[in-house]
Amino acid sequence: MSNRVLCREASHAGSWYTASGPQLNAQLEGWLSQVQSTKRPARAIIAPHAGYTYCGSCAAHAYKQVDPTVTRKIFILGPSHHVPLSRCALSSVEIYRTPLYDLRIDQKIYGELWKTGMFERMSLQTDEDEHSIEMHLPYTAKAMESQKDEFTIVPVLVGALSESKEQEFGKLFSKYLADPSNLFVVSSDFCHWGQRFRYNYYDESQGEIYRSIEHLDKMGMSIIEQLDPVSFSNYLKKYHNTICGRHPIGVLLNAITELQKNGMNMSFSFLNYAQSSQCRNWQDSSVSYAAGALMVH
Repeated sequence: MSNRVLCREASHAGSWYTASGPQLNAQLEGWLSQVQSTKRPARAIIAPHAGYTYCGSCAAHAYKQVDPTVTRKIFILGPSHHVPLSRCALSSVEIYRTPLYDLRIDQKIYGELWKTGMFERMSLQTDEDEHSIEMHLPYTAKAMESQKDEFTIVPVLVGALSESKEQEFGKLFSKYLADPSNLFVVSSDFCHWGQRFRYNYYDESQGEIYRSIEHLDKMGMSIIEQLDPVSFSNYLKKYHNTICGRHPIGVLLNAITELQKNGMNMSFSFLNYAQSSQCRNWQDSSVSYAAGALMVH
């Protein structure tokens, strides 16, 4: 074995966001400068993973709540878009590259997670094809730049988990969520609406289609704010809203429930909601984005 450090390249740089470090830095700075830090320090955030032209400004509302002075480990939970996965998977590399600077995977935490026997290993191909974790790396690097040698990341690819598996993984991650030096980044877009997503839910009492979509998303968002994993599952079963990070969100909600049992007091607030475009007819399509933060009191 060569002792070459294994790296995951920033495979979506140059398409989903700029590959130029200085340009990317300026964009992120621009978005972050326009929002307030009202929920700092966040223990967890939910933020979107689309191309930055679509969701960069929305995501800033979540990342602005990150306090780099207290954060030492960042768990990034992203859904699997390309490979069927019934559990969760860990990366096989040590370094995740970004156009800003390289991020180190926490091998000690990875060791603890491997020991549970609950994780699969993702191939480098799967890792580099997937965008749900990568889209959080530049923002993570930017939010943490003042402490850039002082933190590590823990990327976790989350499969299509059953409710009982969401509970198991929630329990497992709850002990990490309890630590104030850890931050959880939960990667999710909200409603994917239109024929290309095979999802056309419409409640005409809301008026235009985009208003119906917003109403549906905000129903889900308020259930997430109630921190109730069972209600969230029931909402998904009833409306089938195409929230692609529903399983990472489910894991977070179950981890929170576990900590609440032990008397920890937490609250989650959404800070921003946006849509890629406003749907007015059946030919249109859009993706929704939401950014929010969890605080421990």
